[in-house]
Amino acid sequence: VQLVESGGGLVQAGDSLKLSCVVSGGSFATYAMGWFRQAPGKEREFVAGISWTGGRTDYADSVKGRFTISSHDAKNTVNLQMNSLKPDDTAVYYCAAAQNYYSDSVPNQKHDYDYWGQGSQVTVSS
Repeated sequence: VQLVESGGGLVQAGDSLKLSCVVSGGSFATYAMGWFRQAPGKEREFVAGISWTGGRTDYADSVKGRFTISSHDAKNTVNLQMNSLKPDDTAVYYCAAAQNYYSDSVPNQKHDYDYWGQGSQVTVSS
C-alpha cells in the first residue's frame, strides 16, 4: 500500500492550502484515513481523521473550524482543506490509513494507523 501526499508549500498567515493523498495498492474504501503533522522538535500529532464510511470526522482542537477532511472513494483520495493558516500550523503533514477499523469512530492515535505517506511540508510565514 502506498500513500503519496501533495499540495504542501510556503504561504502567508491567513492563506489557504489543500493537501491531497492518493492511496494505491490497497482497498481504499475500507480504510479509515487520517492526517497527522510533525513540527521540528515535536511529537507527531493528530490533525484530522475520517471514518471508513466517510460518515464521521474528527479534528484536533487547534484546527477545528479551519481545516476540513474529505475522502473520495472513486479517486482513492483523501484531502485536507486548510484555511486561515497560522505560523503554528507549520509542520510536515502526513497522510495515514487504518485498515480493519470497522468501527464508525475515527482513529486518532498514531498506533491506530497501518500505512503512512512520506509527508508534505507546509510552512506558514507571519
